[in-house]
Amino acid sequence: MRTITDRLLASEEPSIRFRVRVGVLGEDPASPRVRELRGEIRRSPRVRALLANRDERGRVRPVGQPYRKWSGAHWVFATLADLGRPREDASLVPARDQVLDHWLRPEAIEEREFDGEAPGSAFRGVPVIRGRARRCASQQGNALYAAVVLGLLDERCHRLARLLLRWQWPDGGWNCDRRPEAATSSFWESLIPLRGLAIYGRATGDEEAKRAAARAAEVFLSRRFYRRARDGEVMDAAFTRLHYPCYWRYDVLFGLKVMAEAGFVGDPRCDDALDLLQSKRLPDGGWPAEERFYQTARPAVSGYDLVSWGDVGRRRLNEWVTADALFVLQRAGRLGATERTQHGVSTGATAT
Repeated sequence: MRTITDRLLASEEPSIRFRVRVGVLGEDPASPRVRELRGEIRRSPRVRALLANRDERGRVRPVGQPYRKWSGAHWVFATLADLGRPREDASLVPARDQVLDHWLRPEAIEEREFDGEAPGSAFRGVPVIRGRARRCASQQGNALYAAVVLGLLDERCHRLARLLLRWQWPDGGWNCDRRPEAATSSFWESLIPLRGLAIYGRATGDEEAKRAAARAAEVFLSRRFYRRARDGEVMDAAFTRLHYPCYWRYDVLFGLKVMAEAGFVGDPRCDDALDLLQSKRLPDGGWPAEERFYQTARPAVSGYDLVSWGDVGRRRLNEWVTADALFVLQRAGRLGATERTQHGVSTGATAT
């Protein structure tokens, strides 16, 4: 019988095959077959489309707007990291520099203390109100994550990590809410810094970054990924629906994926979210993208993506969502042995 693993391994998308081989079946990322697959990813139509709009210096246009949603350099750089593009690719250095320089520019990281609510447009730096830095840390967190995954780490990445540590809130996360009474971290602003610090800590051995990632994980674990701490009710119905990509937004699968990458998915407080994920499995063995956070029809509009990410609908398999779901369940020890050990690939290796 053809399993969902077989189906994904026959995908036209080399990035899907990469995710299954490394993330689900545990193939060594350094194996000749995976290196060859990463070369195929580099040449794929999807990657070519993401990088088609570069200038003569290799920078992603519009050069002065790297955060344009979802086609600017920031998002292209992070997407390439997720796709499994080969590491240490010098052709990506101009895009990396765009992103890192943007998030380390003085007006993005200048800190200033305020007694009350910080003015919106009058100050674009980092307000510090009641001892808490109000910063959209998903931005620096995503830049850090992508640079490490793509093997393009440099001194600026160390600066990003130190800033994230400095801005971390007492409860373990981050938030850009400028209201003085805001005292709880944001799911949207905490997951990606967790992801960035966890992989940075693993790559560099930085113990402070590892501890910060573990503290950030508590923001999600203590709420079982989608439930309010005070009463256990669902925080936001959108958190329970599956999407790909999530960009800076959040859903339960993205939360579990980051926990699996960071090594926290074995915590029993993940069980509720894992049960929810398994309940969404389709009769054909896959998972759907129930909604999407992008559109592809109007390039000039914010929220336009350069590529499409597959079928959307509650009854239609989406390969990207399915590959991530299988990865999460494999790391959580919930994937059936048939799906986990086929094709003569040993399990246990970790993706890098």
